[in-house]
Amino acid sequence: MALVTMYPIQHPILLRLSNRGLYLLFPLVTVLARCFGYTKDEVSQSLIALINHLVSTQVYRVEPERLLLLTPHCIQLSSCVHKVTTDVHNCKRCGGCQVGTLLDIADTYGCHFVVVTGGTLARLKIKEIRPQAIVAIACERDLVSGMADVFPIPVIGVLNERPCGPCCNTRVNTEDIRLVIERLLYGNETKERT
Repeated sequence: MALVTMYPIQHPILLRLSNRGLYLLFPLVTVLARCFGYTKDEVSQSLIALINHLVSTQVYRVEPERLLLLTPHCIQLSSCVHKVTTDVHNCKRCGGCQVGTLLDIADTYGCHFVVVTGGTLARLKIKEIRPQAIVAIACERDLVSGMADVFPIPVIGVLNERPCGPCCNTRVNTEDIRLVIERLLYGNETKERT
């Protein structure tokens, strides 16, 4: 669903003002959208897509050690005994969930990868790592609140898939994650590299 026609905003000050304005207007837009039959998730998806677009209009080139891949713990198989929220390298890469694949991607590109139990731990890790950009995987609600919390750090939000319902054994398109990371690391050179 596209509620807004997107035009590129190239100036960094306009980008920041646009992002801040979107976060401030979000509650009002949500109420208005409900009057027209849209759900909060649909409005959230539009907001995430618009913010992703605004971030993508800027050609970022982030050093790998300043890029953070952030995901909730529900991406891990719920029956797994290896706790990856304390250290993602506890993952045995068995293939039961996508933590191993995401860890492989992070290792390939040299970026940070953190699995968190919630917003408080996410903010703590962001403060500790101090990234220049974040690739965040989550549901609509967590992405919208998280993107607003870390503003003005540029965030590309990727919605997770929930085949088992919310907060349990979620999944993500790992190829999308790879492409977003390449875009943030290499800018327009991504097409030449792939």
